[in-house]
Amino acid sequence: MFLQVRQLSKHFPTRRGVLVALEDINFTVAQGEFVCAVGASGSGKSTLLRQIAGLDQPTQGGVWIDGQRVTGPGADRGMVFQHYTLYPWMTVQANVEFGLKLHGIPRRCRREQVRYYLEVVGLTPFSEALPRQLSGGMKQRVAIARALAAEPRILLLDEPFGALDLHTRETMHEFMVNLWQRTQLTVFMITHDVEEAVFLANRILALSAHPGRICQEIRVELPDRSLGVMGIKRHPRFHDYRDELMRLLRHQGQTDSPVPALVV
Repeated sequence: MFLQVRQLSKHFPTRRGVLVALEDINFTVAQGEFVCAVGASGSGKSTLLRQIAGLDQPTQGGVWIDGQRVTGPGADRGMVFQHYTLYPWMTVQANVEFGLKLHGIPRRCRREQVRYYLEVVGLTPFSEALPRQLSGGMKQRVAIARALAAEPRILLLDEPFGALDLHTRETMHEFMVNLWQRTQLTVFMITHDVEEAVFLANRILALSAHPGRICQEIRVELPDRSLGVMGIKRHPRFHDYRDELMRLLRHQGQTDSPVPALVV
């Protein structure tokens, strides 16, 4: 398997004891898959993503990409956050090019790479625009283009559409599916939005909270997503997946400890 998470646990020291954020997380992601981890607040979604990104170290277990253990950030992983983190004084072109420049990529190669990925995300006409001149969805496409320009082997998405209005979010869902189908990139995404996960993912990992554990894995099999968000959302199978996940997460919310799991 391309991405492997094995016996991963993460603990944080607090004044009251040790907070168990993640406990014994195990899953794999094959190359070219789109996998979503879904859970409520306290389920450790962001902590899990940080482990895969190499931004934090596990207490136990670990993360492997293509057989190599993750010990820190790397160019093989591209990350897109909920907030766009664009440089407001830089043009779209310069924002996408920035990471390549830091890595010493020659100017001509940088420009060719950026030109290609701006075309992929549909922003070629806006290459000289500043972030303040773009809509929220366009800003997030710039952030995605910047992550793709480094040609990572896996794209990590941290609730990237959570700050967008409903219409823009659904447009971005369709954009993301088209992008994934076009590039065949491996994608791992976290979200609290069940419908978003069902529309986007091949496979969904449902996380319980306090501590974060994988309580169920669901393989999603829906008709061709070229039907669009509204077409897919009218399909009975979409409702079945959504309702199953909602029942599961609601049940976990009722059975989980009302306070964070602590080891004193």
